[in-house]
Amino acid sequence: MRRWPLWQLRPRLRAYVLAVIVTGGGAVIVAAAFTPWRARDGVVYAFLLAFGAVTVETARRAGEPAGGIKDAQGVWEIAAALLLPPFYALTGPIVVFVLLQWRVRRSLAYRRVFSAAAIGLSTGAASLAFHSAWRRPALLPAGRSGALAWVVLAIACAVLRFVVNSALVVSAIKLDDPAARTRDLLGGREGLANDTAEVCVGVLVAFAAAITPLMLIVALPCGTLLQRSASHAQLLHASRTDAKTGLLAAVTWQREAAVQVARALRTRTPLAVAMVDIDHFKAVNDTYGHLAGDGVLQAVARILSAGMREYDLAGRFGGEEFSLLLPHADGTEALSIAERLRAALAVIPLPGGSEAGDRPHITVSIGVAALTDGISDLTDLLAAADTALYRAKRSGRNAVRLADHPPARPEQAR
Repeated sequence: MRRWPLWQLRPRLRAYVLAVIVTGGGAVIVAAAFTPWRARDGVVYAFLLAFGAVTVETARRAGEPAGGIKDAQGVWEIAAALLLPPFYALTGPIVVFVLLQWRVRRSLAYRRVFSAAAIGLSTGAASLAFHSAWRRPALLPAGRSGALAWVVLAIACAVLRFVVNSALVVSAIKLDDPAARTRDLLGGREGLANDTAEVCVGVLVAFAAAITPLMLIVALPCGTLLQRSASHAQLLHASRTDAKTGLLAAVTWQREAAVQVARALRTRTPLAVAMVDIDHFKAVNDTYGHLAGDGVLQAVARILSAGMREYDLAGRFGGEEFSLLLPHADGTEALSIAERLRAALAVIPLPGGSEAGDRPHITVSIGVAALTDGISDLTDLLAAADTALYRAKRSGRNAVRLADHPPARPEQAR
């Protein structure tokens, strides 16, 4: 047990993970003591678990990579919360995560257990809220007013599940990485669209299953299509980002930056770019190994993301070089932003030295270029920033330089 990866977590994160797991286990025990056991509930539960098993198999055959997998499990979990007592909503995710561990891919056990507990608690909370509010003898409403009340309550409880689950998971990630942005963790607009569709389909499935569990056979293709949609959004995001750092890939960054540069030229609004290069990065790889080098790249990406404005664009340009697009920033403001980022990046330690205070830190050189009358497109702007970066390197590195004017060709020396 002493070798379990759980004990290697930061103390606060470890305590939080254990607290969620223990709370989830306690909730199952309490719910079991107050659950009225009915044969129909068992049949509905079996159908919903079969729904979840099919979703797991869809994930396995799609061959999703390791990491967070967006699936349609929420559809049947919402249905379980609306149709069944809290015990079933609490225990269903446990079965599904056992199947995920067995059929899709192996993951750290504490992560699976924490995820099952978090989803179980959120789904159980939705189930408790729904059944506490809907105390009518019949599960399905009668009349238009009853139907409207049922739908509104069902949607509210499904949203409650989403809020509780997001809060539990995001809190864990923020304890591990305080620089992580909540908007990115929630998946942005595409993630919100998929979550909204999940809520709607889950409510529809619950309504259909309340008539007869056999209706789940008709609802199953809806869940499968939703999962494919979520997987497509995830793959699209993966194609746009650099796998190692999570920033925009070079091609994506240049495409989006070119659009903004053209708009800034047309509207005559200020805009700047910055090229960031890690000093002596080859020596980092040669001395500490490529895994340590990858860790440095990831740390740089996190600090860049945390230190930039919401509408700035950061990308990995290639190797140890990063590109930043700074809309609505003239040369002076862009220079100030770059200097602030340079100072923030200088706190990243290298894996050397016996004590924290003795560990060497990385440095970066940054070249900044702002739109001027002599620049006609993104290529000219990058060329100017590239020249400014070369000047920063020649001046001794760990410096920021602003381009004086756009060069005809980028200088290639490093």
